[in-house]
Amino acid sequence: MKHIVWASAVLFSSVALAQKDELKSLKRIYAKDVIKGNDLIEYKSLVSKAEPLATEEGDKVYVAFYKTMTPLLEVMAVDQSNMAEMQAAAMRVLTPKSISDFAIGLNATLDYEKKTGKKVYTDDILETISGFKPQLIDVATTFGKASKFKEAADVLYSIYLLDKKDQNMLFYAASYAVNAQEFDKALNYYEELKKLNYTGEGTLYLAVNNTTKQEENFGENKALRDLSVNTAKTHSKPRDEKSPSKRPEINKNVVLILMQQGKYKEAMLAAQEARQANPEDDSLLFTEMEICLKMNDFDTYTKLVNEALAKNPNDATLVFNLGVIASNSNKLDEAEAHYKRAIEIKPDYADPYLNLAELKLRADAKWFDEMGKLGTSEKDNKRYAVLKKLRDDNFKVVLPLLEKAVELEGGKNEAAKKTLLSVYNALEMTDKAKALKAKQ
Repeated sequence: MKHIVWASAVLFSSVALAQKDELKSLKRIYAKDVIKGNDLIEYKSLVSKAEPLATEEGDKVYVAFYKTMTPLLEVMAVDQSNMAEMQAAAMRVLTPKSISDFAIGLNATLDYEKKTGKKVYTDDILETISGFKPQLIDVATTFGKASKFKEAADVLYSIYLLDKKDQNMLFYAASYAVNAQEFDKALNYYEELKKLNYTGEGTLYLAVNNTTKQEENFGENKALRDLSVNTAKTHSKPRDEKSPSKRPEINKNVVLILMQQGKYKEAMLAAQEARQANPEDDSLLFTEMEICLKMNDFDTYTKLVNEALAKNPNDATLVFNLGVIASNSNKLDEAEAHYKRAIEIKPDYADPYLNLAELKLRADAKWFDEMGKLGTSEKDNKRYAVLKKLRDDNFKVVLPLLEKAVELEGGKNEAAKKTLLSVYNALEMTDKAKALKAKQ
């Protein structure tokens, strides 16, 4: 038994020594200022060998670190004087997955060294992040221009993880996630921005390119703008511009995402919060009204419409919508008043003409049914004549409404044309009925 234990100890010791040798070799190659093809091949081989042997926390962290840095070394291994070749190498190896692994690996190393108090690579990592960040942003921009919104969002989020002080990256990641229709991810990003109390307010630094004569935006990098103007002399006419708060856009997008997901109660709460933060944004009021319609909360909807009309009493669409709500609640006189008011505000608005005609035609069904039940007695014939006159008088009221609606819609509303044809026939307006049929 002692021999077996001794043999196991020797085996473990051999594995540990092999692992330490590979970590030392990885550190040696990583430290080189110039990486060649053979270095890269050896580096990858060492990572593959060391990975399954790592058992201690520190060894696991550093093996993962070296593996994480592989794409960076692949870019360094190409001809550094050939910018096109470097960019091609970057686009080849810097995938959303490798960049995500890059962020996770570097952060894990930073956390471990902070915990142990031993800064082996902390300064190097921070320098790498600072120097390599522009290339990562270029990768995200390239994905965005190619309409690969998911990939752009993932890369931007990884950049944010690498440099959490740059919350703009998280904002742009959320925007691209929306474009990619990855709504859960976008919502998480927006909620994180809200917790961070992010506003995106700042100063943008601009200057005119002396070659193209076009003004260029240096973002919030004042040092680079000033360097380009004062030292490199490539730019002139510097100016500063304040960037507005992005908080209203964040609040609005949260509401729209929740609506898209059918979470109307949550969307309503978010809309109310957004309106409280930005009461002058009338679009939020309309969004809240839309949510009410989705929830069939017509009482709140009516209240909000009246609130909107207090600001803009000549909004024909809102007045028309009040008519629809009243009509659906069988408040016909109120609905009629709203439809007439909408026409008064906007005479070329087809919808209130159609709905007013429909409102008037509701009475026709009961008259038509009663006529069908009458017999041939003198009393029934007299009643028939009364009902026919009621119908004809009503059709004469409806007729101009339908004609106007069909005219305004350019004859595209087939249901309206069919109803108008029925009215022509009922009033025995044969010529007009033939003319309308000829246009169909």
